[in-house]
Amino acid sequence: MAKNMQNINFISQGGASVMTMADRIQSLRKTKGISQEELADQIGVSRQAVSKWESEQSNPDLEKVILLSEYFEVTTDYLLKGIEPKPDSNIKNRHDARLYMLLGTAINFIGLTSALMVWIEQQREYSVAIGLILFAVGCLIYAVGQLFGSNKTAAKKWFIGVNIWILLFIPLNCIFQFIIALIHRSYFAILSPLPKFYGNSVLSAVLAFGLFWGCYIAVCVLVDVMVFANRNNKS
Repeated sequence: MAKNMQNINFISQGGASVMTMADRIQSLRKTKGISQEELADQIGVSRQAVSKWESEQSNPDLEKVILLSEYFEVTTDYLLKGIEPKPDSNIKNRHDARLYMLLGTAINFIGLTSALMVWIEQQREYSVAIGLILFAVGCLIYAVGQLFGSNKTAAKKWFIGVNIWILLFIPLNCIFQFIIALIHRSYFAILSPLPKFYGNSVLSAVLAFGLFWGCYIAVCVLVDVMVFANRNNKS
């Protein structure tokens, strides 16, 4: 953040007039070395919207101001009023939140694979607990990065987009196992990280495999589309 502020101050030096919000958005964008279209993709608006912001034809709403401040790593006060925060020596020492995201994702993946391996080898219900505990650790590490790290927006997008495939698998499967157990009036091994048959019923096979995998893939793809797709919102 401090580096961005210094760069903007340098750009604005020599100008007699005070920078407007439009000037600050444009200067931050140029300092970062990105085009209007690239900024629009990051914030979730159209290129025309960014162009209007920079030409003072319109102003971003509060939600977009917050996204801009997170992306450029400046305060909302700076964007709205040009008020710069007091220098903070801790800012430059912040770790990148994406590192926490990668570590959290790795632990979540280890949790899923560990649960599957324990279940395949031992068929024990505690395999689910192993996976969920490691999921909690991975998510906690990610949360620390969101609280104290930089580049939070990028880290958040990638964590959600990737980890939905990991974190959803075991809980969704347990729900389906419970449904299957109710249908067959059997309560044996409801908690398992993998879809499980109950007898030779065709309905069981459809629920355990077809419907489970269909719902799992559909939900994960839907979340990824919402997270990664470029939204050409007009403002």
